[in-house]
Amino acid sequence: MPIFYTRTMTVPQYPEFAPLSLEHKSEMHPKLSLTPDGVSEFTFPCLFLFRQRYQYRVSNLEGKTFIISGTQPPPEHEEGADSREGKKFFMTPCAAPGRGVIQELFKTHDYWKNISDSVLIPNREKFEECGIEFTEDRDNFDYLYLRTDLAELPGKKYHKKRNLVAQFLKTYSYEKKPITLELVPHAMKVLETWRADKGTDGDYWACKEALDRFGDLNMKGILIYVEGKPVGWCLGEPIARGRIFTVHIEKGLESYKGIYQFLNQAFAATLPEYFTHINREQDLGDEGMRQAKMTYRPSGFVRKYKGQLKG
Repeated sequence: MPIFYTRTMTVPQYPEFAPLSLEHKSEMHPKLSLTPDGVSEFTFPCLFLFRQRYQYRVSNLEGKTFIISGTQPPPEHEEGADSREGKKFFMTPCAAPGRGVIQELFKTHDYWKNISDSVLIPNREKFEECGIEFTEDRDNFDYLYLRTDLAELPGKKYHKKRNLVAQFLKTYSYEKKPITLELVPHAMKVLETWRADKGTDGDYWACKEALDRFGDLNMKGILIYVEGKPVGWCLGEPIARGRIFTVHIEKGLESYKGIYQFLNQAFAATLPEYFTHINREQDLGDEGMRQAKMTYRPSGFVRKYKGQLKG
């Protein structure tokens, strides 16, 4: 009787690259989840959901790190051209490659993106000797919050947030449920209404795929119902070796006043105590988004840097 083997698609060895695929999850997810800094982009679901927008291609460098190649798309949150639009970048989430590999990558890429502290600090001097200049990429800093702050909204600094949550609780009869595969259609209804209300796609397609692939991507979240109608949801996952929970997606119907403040607080309150911080991702240089994230009083940032050849 013949024996049939199922072929598992592995990440090709550098210098070969392949388009990022769901079949790469089993190889990439374990290593990405162990990165210490908590960079929100460096999770398999986040990379997968935005693989088409950034045209991600991936390579495995001797089992030490993945090299992720991408192209900067047009800006989502502002009008006009971004100076980086159309430029090629590479990312190295798990470790810094050797000098030779970096020099080769700069022959076909414009810049090195999302360099974390744990990758940059031990290696900065040797790469600067190669003519690479590093700068902080403030627009891509991830916002970190104490889980207890978001769950409890303590003190005067959260007075306005507490009032909005209290108003939501007083106005609406609500129910909170963990998102399951069976409840995904309810979350999809919220997403479709959100899209219609906004009159624009925004991150609609990535959010839709997150729901369509809910069973494959293993993210966690909650659904909020008002009088039996789904009105808001969020999805995220553990990062930084389980110390931080990052919220990738949050969608609510703004006709329900306070929905986002309540969703934020309610989800933080459901997380286990071993999550010390919540990562709510970056502001992408959008001033309105920056102000909104700052009103929640971040306890710090996940700093990211950009590397470019001098001259």
